[in-house]
Amino acid sequence: MKKQAESWLQAAHDDLLVIQEIIENNKLTHMVAFHSQQVIEKSFKAILELNNEKIPKTHNLILLKDRIEKYIQLDIDTNIFDQINELYIDSRYPTDIGILPEGKPSTQNARDFFCFAQKLYDNTQDIINKSI
Repeated sequence: MKKQAESWLQAAHDDLLVIQEIIENNKLTHMVAFHSQQVIEKSFKAILELNNEKIPKTHNLILLKDRIEKYIQLDIDTNIFDQINELYIDSRYPTDIGILPEGKPSTQNARDFFCFAQKLYDNTQDIINKSI
């Protein structure tokens, strides 16, 4: 299962690389948000895989977080976490109001999402590296 956990983590890392390429483009803040969500989702699924858990077919970060809490302790900014969880679908498809109540994420929101995702990824990577 460690191999699959590493594969999930590599997929999360690839999303981080995409963010690094687009983070400075103010027109792509919604895509930074989307890839930040993906980093977190894939990191959580790596933890589940590492612990021989069945990977649910869901993008709901709250549900995934609840499933991994028995394996790791997370220090999470719930405000940012809840925002990232809510914008998975809306960041990919155009809507009348944008992906947040005020529209597309601001540049600062996008940076906050990226930093949050990077921190979660780093924590997951540490856990997986210690288990090898």
